[in-house]
Amino acid sequence: MRLPDDYDEHSGMSPVFITAIVAVTIFIAAIFIIVLISNSSSKGGGNTSSSVPQQVIITEESSEAVISGSKLRPDDLDFWDMYPEETTETEVEPSQSVTPETVEDDPSTDGKHTLVQYADGEEEWVLISPYLPKHGYDFTKLVCQSDIMKYYVDGKQMSYAGVDISKYDDYVDFVKLKKAGISFVMIRVGARGYGSGQLVLDEYFADNIKRASDAGLQIGVYFYSQAVTEDEAIEEANMVLENIRDYKVEYPVAYDMEFVANDDARIDTLSRAEKTSIAKAFLETIENAGYNPIIYGNKEWLIKEIDMSKLTAYDVWLSQIADVPDYPYKFTMWQYKDDAAVDGIAGYASLNISFVDYSEK
Repeated sequence: MRLPDDYDEHSGMSPVFITAIVAVTIFIAAIFIIVLISNSSSKGGGNTSSSVPQQVIITEESSEAVISGSKLRPDDLDFWDMYPEETTETEVEPSQSVTPETVEDDPSTDGKHTLVQYADGEEEWVLISPYLPKHGYDFTKLVCQSDIMKYYVDGKQMSYAGVDISKYDDYVDFVKLKKAGISFVMIRVGARGYGSGQLVLDEYFADNIKRASDAGLQIGVYFYSQAVTEDEAIEEANMVLENIRDYKVEYPVAYDMEFVANDDARIDTLSRAEKTSIAKAFLETIENAGYNPIIYGNKEWLIKEIDMSKLTAYDVWLSQIADVPDYPYKFTMWQYKDDAAVDGIAGYASLNISFVDYSEK
C-alpha cells in the first residue's frame, strides 16, 4: 500500500492527521463552552422561585437582616402592611361572661312593693313592711260562681259568702239570700254625721237584724265612724253594743272610718297617729265586751291612713273591688264586689267572702 507524502515515520502520524485531531478538539471545546454559557443564562433569567434561597445575615450591631449579595434592608421587604390584619373575636369563657349594667329595681316586679291607688286617681308604689304579718292565701284556688266567691283547699270549701247591707238596700228578703248561698250578713248599726258629728241609728237596723236572725243567717255588724277623739270612738262602740245586746252576733263588729267623697268631713284634719288611736279605742271597747272586733278599709286607708303595726291584734276586713286582691298583709274578710245581683236584694249587692268561720271562733 502506498503511504501519504506527509507521513512522519518517527511519530507514526502524518502532519495532516495531527491537524485534523486538533481541529476536532477545538470544535468540541467550543460546543462545551457554548452549552455552559447557555445553561448559566437560563438560570439567571428564569423562574427565581426554583433557585436556592439566598443566605440571610443578621449583624449583632444593628440586629437588622440583609440578604447576602443584595443591598436590600429588612424594611425594604416589609410588604405585609399592604394586607389588613385578620381580627378574631375573643371568646368569653362562661365564668368571665360580661355582666350587664345594673338596672334600678322595678317596684312593679321586685315583689317588695304594693300599688296604692288614691281616691284622686294618683298611684304610688309603697314598700311592703317586713314586720306586718302577711296573708297566706293561694288565690288560684278562688272559684266564682254566679258572683259568689268560694275558696278551696285540697278540694274542700274553706270560705263563707256574705253581704253587707244598710238602709240604702231598702227591703231585703233574708230567706231568699240564704237560699242563694249567702251564709252571713254584715248589717250597719248606724253612723256619725260627717258634718254634724251626731250619732244616727240606721233606720232599717232593728228590722234587718231581727229578720236576718229569723232566717238563720250568721250576723255581723258595722258602724260608720267620724269620731275625732278616742272618747267619741268609745261613744260609738257603746252605741253598737247597746243595740246588739239582744241578738246573737257571732260574726265581727266592724269599725268603718273612711273619707267622704266630694265633700269635707270632720276627720279630714286628723293625723295618721290620731286615726290609729281612735280606731284602737273603738276596737278595744268591742273586744272587752266579748265580741270579735274587726277593722274595715281599702288599701289606701289600711296602708296610708292608719298605722297597722299598732293594730295587729285585730282582724282586717279588706275592701277591694277586684277579681283578686293584692293587699299583702293578713286579712280575714274581703269585700270584692259592690254591684252584684243576688236574689233577695232588689238593687246592687255588696258581696263578701270570709276565710274564717266566726261562728266557731
